[in-house]
Amino acid sequence: MKRFSICLALLLSGGIQAQADRPNVIFIMTDDVGYGDLGSYGAPDVSTPVLDRMAAEGVRFTDFYSNGPVCSPTRAGLMTGRYQQRYDVEFPLGSSGETVASRGGHGLAAEGHSLPFLLKNAGYNTGLVGKWHLGYEPDEVPEAHGFDYFFGFKAGYTDYYQHTNGEGGPDLWENGQLIEEEGYMTDMITQRSIRYINEHADAPFFLSIQYNAAHWPYQVPDMPSVAIRNAAHLQPHEQGTSTRGAYVAMLERVDQGMGEIFAALQAAGIDDNTLVIFTNDNGGEWLSRNAPLFNRKWSVWEGGIRVPAIMRWPGVIPPAQVSEQVGITMDFTATILALAGAELPVGYVPEGINLLPIVSGQSPVVERTLFWRSNPTFTAVRSGDLKLVMDGPGAAFLFDVREDPGERNDLTNTGQAEIRRLRGLLDAWTADVNAEKAARMSRLADD
Repeated sequence: MKRFSICLALLLSGGIQAQADRPNVIFIMTDDVGYGDLGSYGAPDVSTPVLDRMAAEGVRFTDFYSNGPVCSPTRAGLMTGRYQQRYDVEFPLGSSGETVASRGGHGLAAEGHSLPFLLKNAGYNTGLVGKWHLGYEPDEVPEAHGFDYFFGFKAGYTDYYQHTNGEGGPDLWENGQLIEEEGYMTDMITQRSIRYINEHADAPFFLSIQYNAAHWPYQVPDMPSVAIRNAAHLQPHEQGTSTRGAYVAMLERVDQGMGEIFAALQAAGIDDNTLVIFTNDNGGEWLSRNAPLFNRKWSVWEGGIRVPAIMRWPGVIPPAQVSEQVGITMDFTATILALAGAELPVGYVPEGINLLPIVSGQSPVVERTLFWRSNPTFTAVRSGDLKLVMDGPGAAFLFDVREDPGERNDLTNTGQAEIRRLRGLLDAWTADVNAEKAARMSRLADD
């Protein structure tokens, strides 16, 4: 209790970064996992004892969202701490840097205020293990954004055994070099993460662990002989398609790996001095369980953007909490920067909020207004408990997502005034992010 009081006082006063034993931060993100795919979120057919214990020892959020409905945009939101639309990262990058559907996009260019860069300036060692998916050019790769160490792959998905990208090219990297190494990717991410922890246990570190599971190809662990890349992510209507059982096995391997990571923290004596965050990059795919939400990845309906999220820090975050605080990926950026005491560059304003005072019980839950855009005609805004979904030109839907998270009771016919209010907020946000994007793209073109 004494340590809790000291840490909390330092945290709230902004002085925790002055401690000799400044806290480490481990950020863990899975890929395409559904809101209802963990035991603590109601999954009946998945065994996730480690994640469930993490929730029991910390706080589990019920109303947490990803920055985007697909992977690259959410990862850009995490790295920048701001809406990714400002950086023109709205679609997943392809295996060679182009965006899907030939939308002509690009990766996230480093501008000196990415999360790992600011943490480096604050005295943290920074590591990324796993998926990147934010660019391939020299100014877009993990090292350019401030990561001291990178092991993983740069494309949106990889063959779990062959470590190749969607075009069949090699895509396994360590510190800027292509490497060859045998192993199942989930296990390799776990093992490299443990190695990083052991090597940096004596100094404050930020470790971003980006599992590619349970993103397709749906290749189960310990079965390389049947892991055929081009036949392991078939669509549900196709003959010989993948199964929920394969998906579950992949997700359970992540949970097993997280148990090994927690054991490494205990063995190194730094478990109590490490904030661990877990979340997912977007709503689940077709083999996922998004219940009780509607729709899935790519959409701005709840099933496409509401995600599991858990925080654990023994002695600082009281255990066994279930929080209804509305949150979003970039809140974790703001939280980590505040915890590290990072100095922010002039003109850089994170758009997330510091969650630690709320989950520590020192500040009340705050009302939020958050925005999403999947493409120019598929947008959404949540303000308080009300959410407006624009599902195409002129197709407006209004829901109370606190009472109706499945978005089944459309309030449009009685909520015209609220729709006008929310549409005004959405239009103002759209104009704001579009203007900043245009200015940034013009400046980068001039450079």
